[in-house]
Amino acid sequence: MSIKARLYHNPMCSKSRAAVASLCKHGIEYEEIRYLETPPSVEDLVQICQILNCHATDIIRHEEVLFQAMGLSLTDDRDHQAWLEVLHKHPKLIQRPIVIIDNRGVIARPVELIESLLTDLNQ
Repeated sequence: MSIKARLYHNPMCSKSRAAVASLCKHGIEYEEIRYLETPPSVEDLVQICQILNCHATDIIRHEEVLFQAMGLSLTDDRDHQAWLEVLHKHPKLIQRPIVIIDNRGVIARPVELIESLLTDLNQ
């Protein structure tokens, strides 16, 4: 069986490059999604959150300068949908790298989480 992953990443990020190296080391083919160039749609973000079993705020880079500059706070009274809209409009705020294989995924920080994902898939 051939495994194929979706990799949401920024190739300028060292963690993203480490994720690429890990996928290659394991012979995993992947679809590269450079989310800064092609921001995920709100529907894609909904799917990502469902696969990661998380709220939109869990995939926000809240220490990102842009987050601070926009005056955002994780305690804002925005709902899940409103946060997804923020992430779609400002993809720089999305955590990276995100690796999805089938209906499972991880934010690969640290990159060793890819190993855990692969182990889970093989069980």
